Amino acid sequence: MKASVESIPVTPRAPAALKAAADTSTSQVTQTVRAGIECGDATGCVIPPLHLSSTFAFRGFADKGAYDYTRSGNPTRDLLGAALAELERGAGAVVTASGMAAVTLVGYLVPALGRIVAPHDCYGGTYRLFDAWRRRGERQVEFVDFGDEAAVRAALTAPAALLWIETPSNPLLRITDIARFAALGRAAGALIVVDNTFLSPAWQQPLALGADLVVHSTTKYLNGHSDVVGGAVVARDKGLHEQLVWWANCLGLTGAPFDSYLTLRGLRTLHARLDHHARNAHALAHWLQGEANVRRVWYPGLATHPGHEVAQRQQRGFGAIVTLEIEGGHAAVREFLAGLESFSLAESLGGVESLVAHPATMTHAAMDPAARERAGLADGLIRLSVGIEALEDLREDLRRGLARAAAVVPQPTLSRAAAAC
Repeated sequence: MKASVESIPVTPRAPAALKAAADTSTSQVTQTVRAGIECGDATGCVIPPLHLSSTFAFRGFADKGAYDYTRSGNPTRDLLGAALAELERGAGAVVTASGMAAVTLVGYLVPALGRIVAPHDCYGGTYRLFDAWRRRGERQVEFVDFGDEAAVRAALTAPAALLWIETPSNPLLRITDIARFAALGRAAGALIVVDNTFLSPAWQQPLALGADLVVHSTTKYLNGHSDVVGGAVVARDKGLHEQLVWWANCLGLTGAPFDSYLTLRGLRTLHARLDHHARNAHALAHWLQGEANVRRVWYPGLATHPGHEVAQRQQRGFGAIVTLEIEGGHAAVREFLAGLESFSLAESLGGVESLVAHPATMTHAAMDPAARERAGLADGLIRLSVGIEALEDLREDLRRGLARAAAVVPQPTLSRAAAAC
């Protein structure tokens, strides 16, 4: 049975290439649903067991089995790693204790004083880590506007150890052409790393587009239920995977068995969840564009989005994050948030429930005001992680919030906002 093109939220003008991509996803859907199923356990269990043991007995003197200590290896964690590597079409994966543990692990592939080129609007936690390395003199880090290809080219005229790509970016959903930028990075001698958290392998496969490593916060869509913190790094080739395994064990970055078990369980419903997430997000983004007190909406599925064409080319879907800017700054944001009932005010994203975040005071609070301004993170910016609730309930919730926000904004300002939409 072929995947329905209707299950992929695209605009009416979506090219045949994107629809063809939907037709190739059947095997991946099956792989995801059957991740870890019938894993070869002697009992014949369909669902793999949870191996909580911290240590494993030797068969005899100097006769170690496949596992000795869970920090180094664990059957449950290895099943999740194998599933993620298969879905990303990689040679292997390392499952980590968090998304930031995955970022840290990749950083240890960079030699002392090695040079990292990263987007100036990267995830706040990643920015904080890279900036700390830079300030401590441990790595050279150059933050660049990836929307300016000339600036990226200039940054890569000097040798680089690592090119860090986030696409779509957080929270403005800027789209980076992975294949194009991977070629630039490779010419500079850099490892190409793509954070694929916002899309998952169901919607984007960076290794096929030229990346060497793919990073995930498995906390988000891969688990999908907001009850696990975890991460993963998927490697293109065996050599890179072996380096990651060594460093993860050395640094103690590997994930816990129970978290791996829950993530593997959540992973099996990935495609079913994403279809519903995306339908809701697509509908809300179009509706928000028409609201007078919304200054701007960012969603790659909108034809007006500057990265729309690239997203159509390299993605199978447009995601379920919608970002908007409202008039009135912090005062309006406070009222907007107070009016919501079906969106929980919380960091993170990708769970079945809808969440709302204010980047300036939450996800990107680690950035100083000047850095946030350079990255375009205005005080009125709001990020929605659209869940799988009933669409009309979500729309009505946002309508209430916008009405409360409008009450604290002078009418002339609202008129200008309406004219700009």
